[in-house]
Amino acid sequence: MRALAALVVACSGGARALPPERLTPRNYTPARTLHCSDGLMLPAWQPLDDVPTLDIALRGLVYFFALLYLFIGVSIVSDRFMAAIEVITSREKEVRVRRNGSEQIIVVRVWNETVANLTLMALGSSAPEILLSVIEIAGKNFEAGDLGPGTIVGSAAYNLFVIIAICVMVIPDGEVRKIKHLRVFLVTATWSIFAYVWLYLILAVISPSEVEVWEGAVTFLFFPATVMTAYIADRRLLVYKYLKKGYRVNERGVIVEAEGDGSVEMALKPGDDFATDDEEGRELDKSRREYISVLRELRRQHPDEDLETVERMALETLMARGPKSRAFYRVAATRKMTGGGDFSRKISERAQSDLSEVKAEIQRRESGSVSPEPKGPNVRFDPDHYTVMENCGSFEARVIRRGDLAGEVTVRYTTEDGTAEAGSDYIAAQGVLIFGHGESEKTFSVEVIDDDVFEEDEHFFLRLSSPKGACLASPSTATVVILDDDHSGVFSFPQRDFELTESVGTYDLRVVRTAGARGKVKVPYWTEDGTAKSGAQYEPAQGFIIFENNETEKFIPLHIIEEDSYEKDVLFYVNLGDPELMGDTQRSARHNEAEHLVTLPEDEAVVAMMGLPRAGEITRAQLRVKESKEFKNTVDKLVQRANASIIIGTSSWKEQFTEAITASSGSDDPDEPTSWSDYVLHIITLFWKIIFAFVPPTDIGGGYVCFVVSIICIGLVTAVIGDVASHFGCTLGIKDSVTAIVFVALGTSIPDTFASKVAAIQDKTADASVGNVTGSNAVNVFLGIGVAWTVAAIVHWTRNEKFHVEPGNLAFSVTMFCSEAALVVIVLILRRRKSIGGELGGPRCMKVTTSIFFFSLWLIYLVLSGLEAYDVIQGF
Repeated sequence: MRALAALVVACSGGARALPPERLTPRNYTPARTLHCSDGLMLPAWQPLDDVPTLDIALRGLVYFFALLYLFIGVSIVSDRFMAAIEVITSREKEVRVRRNGSEQIIVVRVWNETVANLTLMALGSSAPEILLSVIEIAGKNFEAGDLGPGTIVGSAAYNLFVIIAICVMVIPDGEVRKIKHLRVFLVTATWSIFAYVWLYLILAVISPSEVEVWEGAVTFLFFPATVMTAYIADRRLLVYKYLKKGYRVNERGVIVEAEGDGSVEMALKPGDDFATDDEEGRELDKSRREYISVLRELRRQHPDEDLETVERMALETLMARGPKSRAFYRVAATRKMTGGGDFSRKISERAQSDLSEVKAEIQRRESGSVSPEPKGPNVRFDPDHYTVMENCGSFEARVIRRGDLAGEVTVRYTTEDGTAEAGSDYIAAQGVLIFGHGESEKTFSVEVIDDDVFEEDEHFFLRLSSPKGACLASPSTATVVILDDDHSGVFSFPQRDFELTESVGTYDLRVVRTAGARGKVKVPYWTEDGTAKSGAQYEPAQGFIIFENNETEKFIPLHIIEEDSYEKDVLFYVNLGDPELMGDTQRSARHNEAEHLVTLPEDEAVVAMMGLPRAGEITRAQLRVKESKEFKNTVDKLVQRANASIIIGTSSWKEQFTEAITASSGSDDPDEPTSWSDYVLHIITLFWKIIFAFVPPTDIGGGYVCFVVSIICIGLVTAVIGDVASHFGCTLGIKDSVTAIVFVALGTSIPDTFASKVAAIQDKTADASVGNVTGSNAVNVFLGIGVAWTVAAIVHWTRNEKFHVEPGNLAFSVTMFCSEAALVVIVLILRRRKSIGGELGGPRCMKVTTSIFFFSLWLIYLVLSGLEAYDVIQGF
């Protein structure tokens, strides 16, 4: 000992000797043994014995940042998965809706929104938690672990307490958001609380510390039960008085009673909304009104822009404002977090594409209503109607040839009596027209007989027949109207009712002159209000129209004011006054003739009066102004396409790699330049973006190929996350149950947090932000734990073993969560009272109070669960 002391003194340069317990070297770091085992994908970090504290801290930091980076990766690939789900669930079909006595065809989604949210959407947002539970079971040789179930329970607590607290707080002061599908929310909330009660029952009551095969199977079967009951609540079909009597819903969505071979249709009260299609119709009407309102506002703001540009801007606005799926908000949040920008540019491109496609489709339909052009060479009249004066002598009728102009074509023409007779009104004619090689038209002459006898307008026909070298096309018959030129005529509208569209601009209302065309005549006219008001729907008009000698028709210009109204149907009237001859000589002749009528017999007076201009039978025209069919069709098509969610899909690998390597601004303003922070986030996440750009685009196989490949990638990344999280916990001495509810649950839920925040602000309802939380929590248990434990229980049963699951911290966490979740649901329901008005937002004081309360519940849950895990407090 003395020698050792002397050696120490010598090494210390003669310093004073120290007691043995103080002889520890200054650079010594305490060491300990790490109880870590190899993971499914990653081996444990060696060595595990006598690891210095500094190395432990370094390893903890490496694992922590690796977890963060893996969370980013799983978020990015989960968004590829969500895009595939959106494409799958956005499939549409056409349905016929009978509303207000008329039948409409609208486009609706094949997938019910509630079913989609509780199945594929819930799977997409919770895939990491669900797969982590399944992979952990498989990685531990089908023995129970704490990481998977703990992550599911911890994620449920974070979603219900923290996400809802944030959503309540971010609503602007004074605004509220209510859950639209309250029945669905209550059903899924009940199932979400029951799911965790059921976990406690099978772990601590029914078969303590053991999960039997039937318990795992029943846990899984609660998943379809959740979906079914939520769907029934959504469709309002769970009405006992109908179900117990054997009523059913027919193909039109109407309740009918099945009796014998037939069925008796029931009259529904206004509140009995069993007609599902009618609900779709109401939603479509609401979208139409919003689109038209936006269109009018934009036209006022941009008076110099053409209509198509304003329509595109309106569609962009509608897509940006409209409700979006959970998938859209999730993907948009991840893009902003990773420097991928937002969807403003894609929304604009999609709006332009949809508008062009709709216009082209309408044009194709309208052109398809015209009779198709006959194939091969053909002949026809052009025009097919002639109006000639009695004193014209003769006129030329025109026949044209279309199609192949090669070779010779002949066709026979003849005249045929109508009210006009050959020999007294016209000269009968017949003959053969010969079209030489390359000739496309021929004419022939018809002579009209003039006399001094007053006659009503008469007509006869021209017909083509016996073609050679071509076929007859329509019109093969022409009509010739002969107007009498011996008297001043009768003036009237050609019909009583006219229908026009508001987009016509200026409508020329036709006034005709029959039974004579001699002399210059003026006819007064004026407009009159009906349901249409002058200055609002049309511009008032008053004045005279002048018919020159031998002129048989004139037009009254009417200016229609366009309002972009979807269902406009208003009336106004145009009246004609008594016509008057113009010129002093004619006025004198008329006066003398009128005096002479007094001395004539009655029958002769009538004949003489027919020589003066007079008003006809129809001197009051009714004009019905309706919406433009093209405008209506455009609105219908656009509002059905105004779903911004579907733009998250991709059409090619080129598009995916372009997006992967391009940094974009995370600002909502598409014109904002990309900031340095966007570039930093983009560079950090570039590896994941490029790796997952290899996932097949959503356009391949209707999204199903992307769906399968994405879930495989999620499983691989999740397996690594499970290993890293386990190594992280064992390195720092943190139990898996605590790691799960704090770190892993938080990391997998961050994208959902941003998605719910944006959804709460932008949506008009709270369904996308809050309503989906409860359903997702229930699905996590029934799928994540149900599948894992069912498989494990079956494997142990085949080995004649029992599948042991110690309640431990899980039972305590479940009990804490259920108690606090019930409080959250009660508070949300109470917030629907008039004093607040909705689940989210409201007066600032109530917002802050509710948010603090919910966040406190989460902290209490974490603290108590952690204390119980380390045996500071007694659990179950």
